[in-house]
Amino acid sequence: MAKIKNPEYKQKNEAFMQALRDGEEELLEISQGVLVKILKSGDGDRCPRAGNVVTVNYKGSLINGKVFDSSYERGYPEAFRLSDLITGWQIALTQMHIGDHWIVYIPWEVGYGTRANGNIPAYSTLVFEMELVAIM
Repeated sequence: MAKIKNPEYKQKNEAFMQALRDGEEELLEISQGVLVKILKSGDGDRCPRAGNVVTVNYKGSLINGKVFDSSYERGYPEAFRLSDLITGWQIALTQMHIGDHWIVYIPWEVGYGTRANGNIPAYSTLVFEMELVAIM
């Protein structure tokens, strides 16, 4: 088994997710450990499926609050093919309706996993503010 380069970082991220599960805040666990806080419910009548392209406003950050990407900062939402996204996004988006605005907590196992991705370290819990704008 390969040695984890930063076991303390992995443990800190796992402890963060456990603290969310154990905490007072009302969160919904939807699948594979993904937790959501519903900020606003939309009025759309359907959820995206695997083959769909979705348009999303989002801000992604690490558990320390460091933002690594934000469509809000760019001033426009981004379009993605759902099947091309990390598993955590697929899990969340297939439960969302147009207009839903959520905070999504993605454990490392369904995020970028054991590999770093740009300025996102391996074993990172990802925190996304997400708003589903459109389904195509």
